[in-house]
Amino acid sequence: MDEAIRNKVLSLLAQHRIMTIATLRPDGWPQATTVGYANDGLTLYFLCGRDSQKAANLARDDRVSLTIDHDTPQVMEIAGLSMAARARAVTDPAEAEQALRRLMERYPQQDEPLPIPMPTPEEVRIFRVTPTVISVLDYSMGFGHTDLVTCQG
Repeated sequence: MDEAIRNKVLSLLAQHRIMTIATLRPDGWPQATTVGYANDGLTLYFLCGRDSQKAANLARDDRVSLTIDHDTPQVMEIAGLSMAARARAVTDPAEAEQALRRLMERYPQQDEPLPIPMPTPEEVRIFRVTPTVISVLDYSMGFGHTDLVTCQG
């Protein structure tokens, strides 16, 4: 991956905290939901309920599509990412702790404590998302301008 594109992807990942992720339901229809995320380089992490539809969908088929973006006042300011990726449950306790810590660092507590305690890795399902294709959208370079990057591994 070109270093300039990689830096742009990492910058966009750092600017945002939520993504829309689509999984495949048992009937074949995509199911899109919004989740918080954290990243370690190009690897993303998110969590969901252990018994959630999203977790069940991913247990059957680990393919996902996702978007990361935000609203802008001007059309030519649109910038964001979309990815085709694999989302696999984190099973290593150390990686799970690190992912949960990264997720919580994205949401530093303000003046008020959380209304409920933070879940432990045993109480949630944590997923590692590894991109296979990344599309970098940047309208400042032209209407609908996209750089398409295939990832290795």
